[in-house]
Parts: sequence; C-alpha cells; structure tokens
Amino acid sequence: MIGEAQISAVVERVLRRLAEQRAEQRTAEAAPRADAAEAIADIAAVDLREQYLVDRPHDREAFMALKRATPARVGIGQAGARHRTQTMLRFQADHAAAQDAVFGDVDDALLGQLGLPRFRTLCASRDEFLTRPDKGRAFAPETLDRIAAHVGGGAQVLLYLADGLSLTAVKAAAADILPIIRRGLEGYGISVAPPFFVEYGRVGTMDALAERLNPEIACVLLGERPGLVTAESMSAYMAYRPTPGMPESRRTVLANIHRGATPVVEAGAHIVDLIRLMLTKKVSGVELQL
Repeated sequence: MIGEAQISAVVERVLRRLAEQRAEQRTAEAAPRADAAEAIADIAAVDLREQYLVDRPHDREAFMALKRATPARVGIGQAGARHRTQTMLRFQADHAAAQDAVFGDVDDALLGQLGLPRFRTLCASRDEFLTRPDKGRAFAPETLDRIAAHVGGGAQVLLYLADGLSLTAVKAAAADILPIIRRGLEGYGISVAPPFFVEYGRVGTMDALAERLNPEIACVLLGERPGLVTAESMSAYMAYRPTPGMPESRRTVLANIHRGATPVVEAGAHIVDLIRLMLTKKVSGVELQL
C-alpha cells in the first residue's frame, strides 16, 4: 500500500517539475530566436552567408566560416522534421524572384533613360521565346534594315543589350556597364556602333547581326537564367567576326556579372581588355590565349 506521505511526495515532485518547465518556457520565449516571426521589410534582403539558424550549435564560428564561403543554403536548422518558417519563406521569395526575372519585360522608361531603341527577334511573345529558341536568334529582314540604319557602318565593335532570360539582370546592370564599356573602348581609339536593345534575344542574335553589319567584334550583354542564389546575373558574349552556324567554342564569355560575384565596374573593364585582345590577335573563344 502506498502511504499518504509517499503520495504527497510524488505530487510535490510533479508540481515542482511543472514549475521548472514553465520557467524554462518563459526564458525561451524571452530570448531572441533566429527564426522569430519579427517584421522583415524584405526577407530576400537577408544575407544568407550571415544567417545561421541551427539551435545549440557545436561550433558556430567554424560553420559561419563555411557559410561565408558559399551562397548555398547550409546551416538552415529545422523545426522537427521540417524546415523553419523563415527558411521556407526565403525559398519561396527567391523562387518568385527567378520567375519574375524570366517572365518580365523591359519597359520603355528604362530604355529611354539609356537611349536604346528596341528591336525584336522573330518571337511574338515571351512564351514563344521560351519554347522556340530558333526564333530568338533570328530577325525579320525589315528589322535588320532598321538596325542597320541605326548603327550606321564602319564601327569595329557592335555592342548591344538583350533581355535573355533575366529582366532583373538588365535592370540591375545595364545603366552602369554600357557606359563603362563604350567609354573604355573609345578611350583606346576603338570605334563602337550606337548600342541598342534586342527584345526576346538569345546569344545567337550576334551571328545574324554580324552577317548583316560585318563588325570585327560583336558583344551582347544579356540576362542569364536565374536561380535561387540570384536573379541578377548578366553575361557578356563576345566573338571575333562571328558567322551564322559557327561553333560555340568561338565565343568568349564573361559570366556571373552581379553584386555577389563579378561587380559591374570590374566586369566592364575586363570586357574592354578582352575586346582589345581579340582585335589584336584576331581570334576569340578557345583560340584566344589570355
């Protein structure tokens, strides 16, 4: 038989344990949490390299050194068997940014600010651009006539902008990188045709344009396929005397132009150096010895 004193002792231990648990809960609620549902003006503005969501880490500093070396989603913690709410919201925000980059269009206000006329490939819509890559490399004859009238003749370098697969990249970099390249080339005495914008344009547009305009160098700046790390990545594709059907190995590429990789100013200066080297050696792509 259990005596009254034993029952009282058990009840006292249970009550004491409940009181301890309530105290622990109040302490945890008062402490700042990495994934607290606090007001965030823009969750996509959080630097993932500085965000560490693992509770009670064994070696936080060592893991932070790893995170600062990669934009990968490591050290995101968990809530039971699932991701934290903040992690899921950030994933959804980055995915939405990638979709916006692909399906957006460059507005006339931006092109007016840059002084760029708009020319369109054979694609009639963004959907057709995504499903018919061949049309994104070609122009109607009358469009080529208008481009030829715009650029005139005799320039060594054909420099232009295309939306490609990221409107966001165009918005983020175009206003800065175009003047850097133009002024840099002209400072070395290299003539540059008046730039323009190609809507629904792919890399191969340079082949069709070069066949008609016959520049020594064709350089297209366009938005690259966005991912969950960034939707702002731009690339520069350059070729010496490009021709329709030429192998991709004849193109020289400078990729990952964005604030998290190669900055716009540095990229513009490097593009100028690459074009000068191509004009000197009269080759591009894998044949160009850097």
